[in-house]
Amino acid sequence: MTATTEADQDVRPFTVAISQQSLDDLKHRLDRTRFTRDIPGTSASADYGTSLDLIKRLVERWRSGYDWRAFETRLNGYPNFITNIDGQDIHFLHVRSPEPDALPLIVTHGWPGSVAEYLDVIGPLTDPRAHGRDPALAFDLVIPSLPGFAFSAPLSTTGWGTQRTAAAWVELMRRLNYQERYGAAGNDAGSMISPEIGRRDPEHVVGVHVTQVFSFPSGDPNDFQNLDEADQAALAKLQWFMDHKISFNQLHSQQPQTIAHALADSPAGLLGWNVQLMADDAMGERSLDDDFILDNTTLYWLTNTGGESIRFYYEDAHAPRATEPTTVPLALAGFNGDFSGVRRFAERDHQNITQWNLHQEHGGHYAAHTEPQVLADDIRNFYNNLT
Repeated sequence: MTATTEADQDVRPFTVAISQQSLDDLKHRLDRTRFTRDIPGTSASADYGTSLDLIKRLVERWRSGYDWRAFETRLNGYPNFITNIDGQDIHFLHVRSPEPDALPLIVTHGWPGSVAEYLDVIGPLTDPRAHGRDPALAFDLVIPSLPGFAFSAPLSTTGWGTQRTAAAWVELMRRLNYQERYGAAGNDAGSMISPEIGRRDPEHVVGVHVTQVFSFPSGDPNDFQNLDEADQAALAKLQWFMDHKISFNQLHSQQPQTIAHALADSPAGLLGWNVQLMADDAMGERSLDDDFILDNTTLYWLTNTGGESIRFYYEDAHAPRATEPTTVPLALAGFNGDFSGVRRFAERDHQNITQWNLHQEHGGHYAAHTEPQVLADDIRNFYNNLT
């Protein structure tokens, strides 16, 4: 890791304050959007990717109805901070619980999400009493922006993938005086980073909660023998995703800078690229409201991190992977329509799975936003059984 000075280790208060000039520039660019053409009768179809009808509707909402200042105010309603770890400025929300002895929990988003993904679970997790839940277990939340995402930018060096980020998060919790005992949770890339936090700091991480377990077949044909119904359904979702959606991963992992130029220059282009994984879930069903999509996309646009954020995939694809199973207690909360994981493969990579809940009646990849109370209860139940 890069050596840091005492000044680098300062935790500095931060206020989100986007200039009006930046907002005016965004409006001007949206007003001048040049849309692509579609074959007659196919503009609403997503068969070829993000549909023209969807982008036109979202651009119009972005131009004339979306209120960035309201979202900015909401972000600033929570304590925001910046600190430098391993040579990189890291932005994070730090929301303390009113309850004594709250368990510290570091919560990590993925792409094309952001800290916006977790705003709706802050209340239920930090102040369960106010949400009709037992106040005996509450959380102090640390919600960082991934390196190269939003206000954790610009990137200072290469190499910011899962492993380096997990190491930085361990340091962040130490810097906040949470090193004695804490938990980790995440979605998407956060579901990869959080188990690695446990792997790196097993003496202090009491448990890891994720919404996906990214464990895949080893290549042994026996992997597929006698799979139960739930694992077969999970494999079907994975196959659908591989057949219809995986192209972004390939590009990000090989030459992210190629698309980065377009993402930096065109807000509609950034929207079209990011919304491919926000407009619908893994099986094609709508689950997200337009303003949530625009909150996240505008955050990327105004910080010019559309191109930097996707480097995460390249770094992960070119970094060595841990091969030994994790040992810290692990919980999965899977949601309908999302690829949550195949338990048989998960048990190969994680020796201590203590909770595996599939919420088939609730849907979406962004459960912290679409089902905040369900996810909060799942997290609380897991850590309640560990404490």
